[in-house]
Amino acid sequence: MQRMAKSISLVEKERAVRRIQTISLKSIHDFFFEEGFEQLLPIILSPITDPLGPDPSSSVIKTGEIEYQGQKLQLTQSMILHKQIAIGMGIDKLFIISPNVRLEEARQQETGIHAFEFSQVDFEIKEATMEEIFELMEKLLNQIISKVKQMAKEELKLLERDLFQFITPFPRYTSHELENKYGSDWEKLASEEAKTPFFVTCHKREFYDKLDRSIEGEHYLNYDLYYPEGFLEALSGAIREHEYEHIRSRIEKDGLNIKTYEKFLERAKNGKIHSSAGGGFGVERLVRFLTGVDHISEVQVFERIPGRKVEV
Repeated sequence: MQRMAKSISLVEKERAVRRIQTISLKSIHDFFFEEGFEQLLPIILSPITDPLGPDPSSSVIKTGEIEYQGQKLQLTQSMILHKQIAIGMGIDKLFIISPNVRLEEARQQETGIHAFEFSQVDFEIKEATMEEIFELMEKLLNQIISKVKQMAKEELKLLERDLFQFITPFPRYTSHELENKYGSDWEKLASEEAKTPFFVTCHKREFYDKLDRSIEGEHYLNYDLYYPEGFLEALSGAIREHEYEHIRSRIEKDGLNIKTYEKFLERAKNGKIHSSAGGGFGVERLVRFLTGVDHISEVQVFERIPGRKVEV
């Protein structure tokens, strides 16, 4: 695949990007429908949201809040906790196109992949394994690419973007392997060197990512999918903690306020949080990869980039 090099008008480029985004979203909906998933509508405000911490890689500076009817409500940073609750309600396979607000440090505007407001495809499957999630994402990504190649020939030609389907299974690594090979900046270097998407397992993250208790030390049953060619992280996901004592001890260890999560913990204590696994991937990052543009702002009609003033 090659990044866009040809000189085209801004109007032509924006129209091509929007067309590819539209095809991608239709392909995503069709895929999950064919796979037997139920679509949930997104949650915008809630007493709880994904805390996004403590996570060494997070650059979120605060959680957006409003007060309504005397209650403090948080803007959704991701629907992970609500997905777990929904699985406990008897929904075995679900997906959502979810608006996310993550108020990040201004320096993140330079990465090319960070927006403080974006849409995420969130999905969750009851009692799924990591390998099942890997196979699902491999199938989905190749299906999206196939549909874009089929339905956006002229747009891809205009953008000088040569897409092809990837051989599966995608490579799998641990974060420890890649850090040993590339150093602390392994995400950028591994993505730039890669010719195919790849999964990376075992990241130190939030309390809902299941700890691997089969081995000593802090190892996690979670995973990220990375795009090749330096397009960086595509998806983040995990097998979830679902047992009350484990969830509570992780919340306490992370120094989070137990009271904030009391209703979630009450569900877990009553057996209403089940074993599940899933993930979330950003629509804008996907479209950036498919179109080959340099910065995520180029795929947002109304850009929402850390450190940049919001115009409209």
